[in-house]
Amino acid sequence: MNLLDSLSGTPDAGAGTPVCSRKACRLNASWQLLWNNPRIHTPERRKTWLACDEHRDWLEDYLRTRGLWKETLPLDGSTEGGTA
Repeated sequence: MNLLDSLSGTPDAGAGTPVCSRKACRLNASWQLLWNNPRIHTPERRKTWLACDEHRDWLEDYLRTRGLWKETLPLDGSTEGGTA
C-alpha cells in the first residue's frame, strides 16, 4: 500500500475484494446500500455504500433515519433477498 492509499482509506489495489463502508471495518462486503441525497442529487442518481453482514442494519438505519436510503441489494447483483 502506498501513502496516498492509506490517507484515502482505500484498501490495497491487489486485494480486489470489496470492503464494508462502515468506518474502521475491513470485512468483506456482501451488500450494496443504494442512496441519494435529494437536496443535492437528481432523483434517479444512486450513490452506493458497501456493507458486510455485521454492519448492514447499522448503515441502512443511518441512511433511513436521514431520508437518504433507497434500496439494499446483494453485492453479487442479484435482486433476491433485497429490501425495497
